Amino acid sequence: MSTWVYILKRLLGAIPILFIVSLISFFLIRLSPVDPLAQLKLNPAISAETIEKETKRLGLDKPVIVQYGLWAKNFISGNLGYCIDNTKVSTKIKGRILNTLLLSSVVILSSWLIAIPLGVLGAVYYNSLFDKMLTVLSSVGMAIPSFFFAILLLLFAQHTGWFPIGGLTSVDFSSMNFINKILDILWHLFLPAFVLTTISLSSLTRQMRANLLDVLNSEYVKFAYAKGLPKAKVIIKHAFRNAINPIITLLGFEFAGLLSGAALTEYVFQYPGLGKLILEAVMQSDINLVMASLMFGSIMLIVGNILADILLKLTDPRVRV
Repeated sequence: MSTWVYILKRLLGAIPILFIVSLISFFLIRLSPVDPLAQLKLNPAISAETIEKETKRLGLDKPVIVQYGLWAKNFISGNLGYCIDNTKVSTKIKGRILNTLLLSSVVILSSWLIAIPLGVLGAVYYNSLFDKMLTVLSSVGMAIPSFFFAILLLLFAQHTGWFPIGGLTSVDFSSMNFINKILDILWHLFLPAFVLTTISLSSLTRQMRANLLDVLNSEYVKFAYAKGLPKAKVIIKHAFRNAINPIITLLGFEFAGLLSGAALTEYVFQYPGLGKLILEAVMQSDINLVMASLMFGSIMLIVGNILADILLKLTDPRVRV
């Protein structure tokens, strides 16, 4: 089966998954006790007629199953609907998705480029001082909650003034040249990316180390040593290629997991990403905005898994897709 046929089959197979995710998510949101019009109802300046008009505009006067049918029909046609504040969901979510994809890409790239070599060195120099230090540091990184770590770095940034707090660009961003614009974005990205990279880096390093240790103790690696092959060739050509496969399968979950893991981090640093937008939408019970964000998160998971399968096929031709 060719790779393109496999991708097409996976995309078609994702349709029922997206349907189930949307169905469960929609009913959970609608059956929650949060009232989307709570703020309007608490405002004495808002008349009952205005509230009634908003109820009809948002479709809240219809049964839940009818509301879901209308939402699904609009979503399939590309109409994401309107937010509670009467702005288009597509307008509100467009820039946030790009910001989250930028943050996720930086985190995945940096964590993998650092974690894989560290995990390999930890396994090669097993039980050495370096390996013990690596184990301790990775354990600490996994034990620290991302929300708590983000708050600590936020306090550090406020105290030192070394890093900006909030936003993705500076006030004078439009007047900067191209190089300074890139540096300004990276400067704003550093703290949220550092938090998420530290958490992701710790688990990936331990996973890579454990996988390579298991492969190095296998019979075919011992046989390669017995044949007199150089240690570097055995590790890179034989052991590493088999140890990296389980890590690649995690790529899809890593890609989508950053959406949920980044939500609190984005909220702490006031980063204009999709995670922060989802939190705000859930607290306001903004159905159209929450549903659009959740669907894009599910699509990110599916795309990430397909990408992981393709990379797995490239690294190990024995794998059938």
